Amino acid sequence: MNYTLNQLNIFLKITELKSITKAAEALYLTQPAVSIQLKNFQDQFEIPLTEVIGRQLYVTPFGQEIAEATKRILAEVETMKHKSLAFKGKLTGRLTIAVVSTGKYVMPFFISEFLKIQGGVDLVMDVTNRYQVLESLEKNEVDFAFVSVLPDNLKVEKISIMENKLFLVANPELAKTFSNKTEDIFDDLPWIYREEGSATRQAMERFIANKNIQVNKKIQLTSNEAVKQAVLAGLGFSIMPLIGLKNELNDNEISIVPVNGLPIKTAWNLIWLKGKKFSPAALAYLGYLNENIESVIKAHYSWLEKY
Repeated sequence: MNYTLNQLNIFLKITELKSITKAAEALYLTQPAVSIQLKNFQDQFEIPLTEVIGRQLYVTPFGQEIAEATKRILAEVETMKHKSLAFKGKLTGRLTIAVVSTGKYVMPFFISEFLKIQGGVDLVMDVTNRYQVLESLEKNEVDFAFVSVLPDNLKVEKISIMENKLFLVANPELAKTFSNKTEDIFDDLPWIYREEGSATRQAMERFIANKNIQVNKKIQLTSNEAVKQAVLAGLGFSIMPLIGLKNELNDNEISIVPVNGLPIKTAWNLIWLKGKKFSPAALAYLGYLNENIESVIKAHYSWLEKY
């Protein structure tokens, strides 16, 4: 047999996601590239690893056994890498962070320089919805979670990273309809919501309730990017975090609609379970954050000050 670590990694991702397309997206590869590597890997076995019935990919019982072996092989390779770096006196390990979807505009800038300094530390960052982020934290599957609203049901500690502002936004054409009109216009235009459980949605619902607005038209979407595209297309208006709108505001593709009671202000927080026993990598990252928050904000987020 002459399989490569790349083939092992691709095969394992396919078995986890049960989809070549999703595996390609997760690995930032093209679908044909993943299909070729799967075929090359499969050609080294006489027994099928996967099968396609209809349009659904299934992993065969033999494929499941190979997947389990693949996990062990890749884990050992990772251990070898860290032992080699540790022998040379470098900090090694894995840092795991679960990030709410809008946090993807923030978290990378607060970790990129740390990873450059600590070249032996690997990052696993899962960007997903708030429910899954808090579930991962509760199960102690991650070192940290990055959220804008603290959980009520968990005992956590935190570092406040930076302020989070949410504004009412619309595309410029729709925003003009607010000129010289009362807030009764809210009753006639569609609101674009995030999914249930989203912190952004909760903030928006509180605003609507406090204003006693009757929502007659509603669109629900499952990501901040989807909401932004719907706003750009003029499908309605929404309350969104300013952090993800820099380019659209600069290009005059989205307008902030001034309304009493806005912006809503919260904070981006890095949180962890109270009593968490940190790895050396996680401890080093906390130390880095405490020393560098202000410099990162100054370098990347000074544009927020004008809003």
